[in-house]
Amino acid sequence: MRLRTGLEIMLEEGLYKEKAIGLITNHTGLTRDLTQNYEVMLQEGYRIGALFSPEHGIRGSAAEGAKVGDEVEPRTGIPVYSLYGESRVPPAEVLERLDVLMFDIQDIGARYYTYPSTMLRAMEAAADAGIPFVVLDRPNPIGGAAVEGNVPSPQDLSFVCYAPVAIRHGMTIGEIALMEADRLGLPEPQVVKAEGWRRDMFYDDTGIGPWVPPSPAASTLDMALLYPGTCLLEGTNLSEGRGTSSPFEVVGAPYIDPYPLTEALGKAGLPGVLIRPTYFTPWHWKHVGKPCGGVQFHVVDKRAVRPVELGIRLLFTVRDLFPGFALREHFPEGGQDVTGEQRSVHAEPDEASAGGSGRKDYIDLLAGGSELKEALMTQDSPDGLIEKWREEASQFERQRKAYLLYR
Repeated sequence: MRLRTGLEIMLEEGLYKEKAIGLITNHTGLTRDLTQNYEVMLQEGYRIGALFSPEHGIRGSAAEGAKVGDEVEPRTGIPVYSLYGESRVPPAEVLERLDVLMFDIQDIGARYYTYPSTMLRAMEAAADAGIPFVVLDRPNPIGGAAVEGNVPSPQDLSFVCYAPVAIRHGMTIGEIALMEADRLGLPEPQVVKAEGWRRDMFYDDTGIGPWVPPSPAASTLDMALLYPGTCLLEGTNLSEGRGTSSPFEVVGAPYIDPYPLTEALGKAGLPGVLIRPTYFTPWHWKHVGKPCGGVQFHVVDKRAVRPVELGIRLLFTVRDLFPGFALREHFPEGGQDVTGEQRSVHAEPDEASAGGSGRKDYIDLLAGGSELKEALMTQDSPDGLIEKWREEASQFERQRKAYLLYR
């Protein structure tokens, strides 16, 4: 069966054609021939009253964490309201003019990604405005079978930890919308399913077109698969490879000797990857202009890779080998190189609580709590944490069954 995205099904069946639509989208809202969704919708006679953009903007060109302003889409003249600027909620006065609020963005399949956070806030706004919320579903690019990582408590949710789901949740954006609407007591969203997708499919199995990076650093499918693990490095002074040609595949720091790190990671038995010692000098983000040593992870078996375990074992290995390893308090806004505000993982736990300010360290936001940080500071081995997170992932796998749309 030829796989069709929710966008393609809507267009072919003429769904919502009579409605005034507000469309939350970006450069990934594409047909298989890479035509932008709002352009083809206008060609087909749809009425789009407003566009709304997530992090990185409507074109996907803004830097990580940088605020995005409102604008007018130049080819169509449609106003674009930013949901990653001064406000992260669609303006009520704009929603009053719409019949339906629609979401069509390619997700990456990891809990840290901010696009589902944007969707959930928009769902709440649509409920307040009394209009339906529609999700044009798309495949999870890193598959729907494997589930990895912990499940955060409600008090640990944030914009980079949007829901009590596993880090690698194995769900489509439409399935997440259904699950969270139930949890939050919101009206059930209308999900236009992606016909023909199966849970064992990765993006390159779908035939729906080439991979278009959903954010500036999401350059390859290998990056997308490794991201649930290597994104944890954002909470440390390790470079996650931003400012290189292979972000989240290349990792390292000025204080790292690549060869002992490669040897130690090789002994860890990480499935599905080959590990290569490497050197790099980032032109952007952490350690700008500084020669770094590190490793590159090469995916050789996409179905065997377990990125969350890879990320945890990487952090523990660097901690054990290199005294320069430290945590960072926050994520820099707009791409500046912030390498200050660091804290050794060898400090006592009560000394490592964001300077006593009550503010969470960035690694706590990413990890959905302080468990990973505390293990790095107090545990000799990551095995206990990895096993606990496996159990949480198994529990989540059972919990999500009621909301799955695909087999």
